[in-house]
Amino acid sequence: MTTKDGAAPENLDKMQENLARVEELTQRLIGVLGARKPVNPSLNAPSPELFTTAAANYWAEMLENPQRIYEHQLEYWGKSVTHFMEAQQAFMKEGFAAPEDDTPTDKRFSNPLWQSHPYFNFVKQQYLINAEALRKAVEDVDDLEETDKRRLHFFSEQIIDMLAPTNFLGTNPDALEKAVETDGESLVKGLENLVADLEANDGELLVKLVDESAFELGENVASTPGKVVYRNKIMELIQYAPATEEVHRTPLVIFPPWINKFYILDLKAQNSLIKWIVEQGYTLFVVSWRNPGRAEADFGMGDYVESGILEAIRVIREITGEKQINAVGYCIAGTTLNLALAYMKAKGDTSVKSATFFTALTDFSDQGEFTPFLQDDFVDAIEEEVAEYGVLRSVIMSRTMSFLRSNDLVYTPAIKSYMMGETPPAFDLLYWNGDSTNLPGKMTMEYLRELCQKNAFVEDGLELLGERLHIRDVTVPTFAATCESDHIAAWRDCYRGFMQAGSRNKTFIVSQSGHIAGIVNPPSKKKYGHYVNTDLPKTPQDWWDNARFHEGSWWPRWEAWLKKRSGKMVPARTPGAKGYEPLCDAPGSYVVEKPVV
Repeated sequence: MTTKDGAAPENLDKMQENLARVEELTQRLIGVLGARKPVNPSLNAPSPELFTTAAANYWAEMLENPQRIYEHQLEYWGKSVTHFMEAQQAFMKEGFAAPEDDTPTDKRFSNPLWQSHPYFNFVKQQYLINAEALRKAVEDVDDLEETDKRRLHFFSEQIIDMLAPTNFLGTNPDALEKAVETDGESLVKGLENLVADLEANDGELLVKLVDESAFELGENVASTPGKVVYRNKIMELIQYAPATEEVHRTPLVIFPPWINKFYILDLKAQNSLIKWIVEQGYTLFVVSWRNPGRAEADFGMGDYVESGILEAIRVIREITGEKQINAVGYCIAGTTLNLALAYMKAKGDTSVKSATFFTALTDFSDQGEFTPFLQDDFVDAIEEEVAEYGVLRSVIMSRTMSFLRSNDLVYTPAIKSYMMGETPPAFDLLYWNGDSTNLPGKMTMEYLRELCQKNAFVEDGLELLGERLHIRDVTVPTFAATCESDHIAAWRDCYRGFMQAGSRNKTFIVSQSGHIAGIVNPPSKKKYGHYVNTDLPKTPQDWWDNARFHEGSWWPRWEAWLKKRSGKMVPARTPGAKGYEPLCDAPGSYVVEKPVV
């Protein structure tokens, strides 16, 4: 292989100098790996029983029905041998050229050498043949429970993705070309990036996706003006400065998920839902959750309801003098807002006029892509993890989320950073994605055991704060915004829970795109549309079959719904009130707090 201009590297001395720098980096690497806090090994893969059961079933199938197994094996052998022969013939006939290639398009193999170079083309095609054979082997495993079949499929796909030739220097033409062109500098920079990422995460490998130096909270992200007007052990309450002379009488509060920081809703100004809401004439409050450490290990779901949601509502009513507020819950905070509303129903509390849910699950009967991680072996391992550290460390959650989209969030960034020595891009969404939080141990286990595994909230009811709470007890007017390609809270699963709520006034929409981009979808971008069906049939498929597509963001549609429930216009309110004097500027102190674990 040559450089792009066909010349061999000229500066061998420089390459030797670069390679010598590896020694220093190697010592740093050894040091950080020696000091790492290892993840419970049970969180790296399912229990061996899954693979043992799958292998036993595969063997039993082979004995009972050998014809199908042999057919698949012979097909694999035949394709491999034919592929080798075609490559040999093409080389003899055409010289240094690859055979005809009709493999499907794959962005991992975009370098022209994957098509034209016989070595890289052979490696690619054989990888695709191997991947197909492994998938068929998994399909051949019968007599497994559906849950185990899903898990086996997920982990086999992880193996397939991990073994892609692009993930190895010797079979990645982009990385090899870059190494030659830079006299080895790219490899040294890549090793520096690798060591830096390990050092940043106590020896655990999390690929940095973004140039963190490009962003500063309160400056170019989370910069909408506001004040922290209340703080307790679990949250800070931010009241945003008005952008209009008058505002709707009924205030609005957003409860973001505490798995990440609140400012996903306040990235750069043109993407900020928070800024947009304020500009529509609303008195807006947003909760910024504390990033818990060992001292907060005993925070439970009840604390997030009582000291989080209910306390925020109480404070907002006192600051504004209003008897009712409108509330929004995003993701896990939407689940918890449902719990709070059921609790308020039991107590006769009518403080919430309406509730909006962004990608919020309440029915966990179908665990979707999280199925591999919600079985007892993994949940038991998480229980051991939180018993040791007091929290579910952010590195565990980040790693799990990343491997749900491993090619996009693990391998491709790792190739660019570690093999090619590139600096990650300056992208605000990825900056937020990397600013993850711990989860309190008690809350984590309550959520996993009671909600995810037992599905208590829609089955027999969830015991919380001295009450048995059920989804049917949620009776306020509700609006649900879900996302078409959401892999965290699939819209169909959201719909099932939404339909079981006791509300008579319900609106349900599906935005294009995923869990984040479908929600953070400003009208000015004119990027993603949304689906609407004012009828609410029993099944999500029936809803989808009769839904109508609308161009543009769903934000204006939601605001029109919200406006009807927000009262007349009153003079704009400045942040704070007597007894609630501002404590500091937004985005506050909890958003930058580094917990002790």
